[in-house]
Amino acid sequence: MKGSTQEPRCGFSRQIVALLKEHGIQFSTFDILSDDEVRQGLKAYSDWPTYPQLYANGELVGGLDIVKELAESGELENTCPKAATMEQRLKSIINQSSVMLFMKGNKAAAKCGFSRQTLELLDGTGVDYDTFDILEDEEVRQGLKTYSNWPTYPQLYVKGDLIGGLDILKELKESGDLGSVLRGES
Repeated sequence: MKGSTQEPRCGFSRQIVALLKEHGIQFSTFDILSDDEVRQGLKAYSDWPTYPQLYANGELVGGLDIVKELAESGELENTCPKAATMEQRLKSIINQSSVMLFMKGNKAAAKCGFSRQTLELLDGTGVDYDTFDILEDEEVRQGLKTYSNWPTYPQLYVKGDLIGGLDILKELKESGDLGSVLRGES
């Protein structure tokens, strides 16, 4: 498309984004204005001269007119994958690893003192864990606060269950239980 989901750069692109969102379709975009080689090559590849072009499962669905027809006939949902609900998306991310830390930054570069202290605590246990940078995804950042009913970051999950934030982890370390909680033993 021309532009991005947040900033379509033509009326057709704006309309197709609105249709896909309205029908709960999971999609990502590529701004063909950012790469003329891709812009021209895709026209030849698809044998479709205009943009936007919608692909599902690697196959060209068509342009705006076809997407409109599919939406009107009720076929759009059958043609394109539905977007996951925020709750489904959060559960999927939470369960990517048995120990999952939602933080500002990542293991290599914490972007706040609380996240840095949390990494130090976790690294001291020898337990393997993954991180998710909440600064990279505002929907996850806000959605997780509601989902967990925990308003601050970092947030640590073990086997899909919220353990808490830095203060809770400090208490667990002081009591000697941090390692066993991270291993899912208590």
